[in-house]
Amino acid sequence: MPNLGMTELLLILAVVILLFGAKRLPDAARSLGRSMRIFKSEVREMNNENADSDQTARPA
Repeated sequence: MPNLGMTELLLILAVVILLFGAKRLPDAARSLGRSMRIFKSEVREMNNENADSDQTARPA
C-alpha cells in the first residue's frame, strides 16, 4: 500500500466532499458502518457453522 501524505489525504477528502456533498457524507458513513457490521456478523456465523460441521464430521 502506498504511503499517503497529508496533502494526498486532503486532496482525496476534498474530492469526496465535492462528489457527494457534505450533507450526505454522515448518512453514507452510517450506512457503510451498518453494512460492515452485518458483513462481519455473517462471516462470524459462517465460521461458526464451518467449525461445528468440522467437529461433527471428524470421528472422536
